[in-house]
Amino acid sequence: MKITCFVATDDGGSRFGEIDVPLMNEHRDAEGNILMASNSYDSPGVCFIELPADLEQDWHQAPARQVVLVLSGTIEVVTTNNDGRHWSKGEVFIAADVDGRGHRTRAIGGPVLLMFAPLPETFSMEVWSAA
Repeated sequence: MKITCFVATDDGGSRFGEIDVPLMNEHRDAEGNILMASNSYDSPGVCFIELPADLEQDWHQAPARQVVLVLSGTIEVVTTNNDGRHWSKGEVFIAADVDGRGHRTRAIGGPVLLMFAPLPETFSMEVWSAA
């Protein structure tokens, strides 16, 4: 499963990247179906946030490295190299630009409901995404 991630760059900016989270842990459900899962992690504090319809945030850093799931609406994120991307209901990204200038955020076409699942301080995305 590929997930877009935005990170801080060495020059204090930000950029988009992508990680591949393998679904390699096999589980069987009660009906015998084989379910494939990623490695799990313990989040220090999952929360839900509603962004107002007119939200336009100037440059800011992510408060923590976190997985973000869009529950409703559409969100736009722009990095310092002026690359912009949109995510809508059911899509996920990782905000990891906790240093540097950060990114800009905008709600598109109405309010946006998000779920934030912070990653632990010691969490390694490289190990998580290793096959």
